[in-house]
Amino acid sequence: MKVLLALNIKPELEEDMVDYLLAKDGVGGFTSYHARGHGDHQNMSLAEQVSGRRKRLQFEILMEDSQVPSLLEGLTENVGRDILYWTQSISEIGKT
Repeated sequence: MKVLLALNIKPELEEDMVDYLLAKDGVGGFTSYHARGHGDHQNMSLAEQVSGRRKRLQFEILMEDSQVPSLLEGLTENVGRDILYWTQSISEIGKT
């Protein structure tokens, strides 16, 4: 089954994440964009606490669900920590 794997990272991990995903089997391509994290202030800097948000990057990868564990296993060693992830089931894929 196809899933959309979302990876939410600190901006300073961007280059390592791109390199990791480009080299990883099962990743045919991905999308990345700037995002803002809102919520728990525990790990935010003072400036982030005042503004109520922190800068993040989001990566989205459409892939087979069976390949997700392999990709996740190497994240800490190859990219870094503080990577939030989730998957969403995809019921249909198309292109016009």
